Amino acid sequence: MRDLLIAGAGGLARETASAVAAINAVSPQWTLRGFLDDDPALHGTTVSGVPVIGPLDAVADHPDAALVVCIANPRNPGVRGLVTRRLGLPADRYATIVHPSASVGTGCSVGPGTVILAQTVLTADVRVGAHVAVMPQVVLTHDDEVGDFVTIASGVRVSGGVMVGAAAYLGTGALIRESLRIGARSIVGMGSVLLRDVPAGEVWAGNPARLIRFVNGVKNSNDLQGSSRS
Repeated sequence: MRDLLIAGAGGLARETASAVAAINAVSPQWTLRGFLDDDPALHGTTVSGVPVIGPLDAVADHPDAALVVCIANPRNPGVRGLVTRRLGLPADRYATIVHPSASVGTGCSVGPGTVILAQTVLTADVRVGAHVAVMPQVVLTHDDEVGDFVTIASGVRVSGGVMVGAAAYLGTGALIRESLRIGARSIVGMGSVLLRDVPAGEVWAGNPARLIRFVNGVKNSNDLQGSSRS
């Protein structure tokens, strides 16, 4: 069994700790040493029974431990990319956590640092990049490609041949039509029905989904009435 650290102590971190426990119940693989979090108020406490043993930079004190970065923020889809660049660790330091109830089909690949939670399905020839967070009951269909640092919230259904750019965020229950392109750092809102490509850095929502604002801008749906994308 290899030592494991989880960066973060929020919801995704606790869900990942639960997935680690489920993996160990089937076949012991990990000794979870604790969470790393930059909030000093958490240091020395326990969160869901797991100790918070220091800030993120304390990973340097555990050179033989694997790490998984479990920080997610729908308002900052690229946050895991910022953390991994800050830590500067090689790819082989990162653990890949796949819940035992997930189904990973023939020809599928999952990158380092990625977390795939319970009852998710990757059907066939799906490529999931590094440091991706896939919440429970997601379906990724044949030939989908998911870039690094993407977050896919629970219940998302992605049809075949879709490409999701780096650090994009797909909200809970979104439905994605086949063969679409979802740009880097873009956000698809919860419950949306996406029928068109989404350019990088845009927020789309609704049924059918339409542009409502820009990730780093201030425009809202009222500002964008009459847009060629609406």
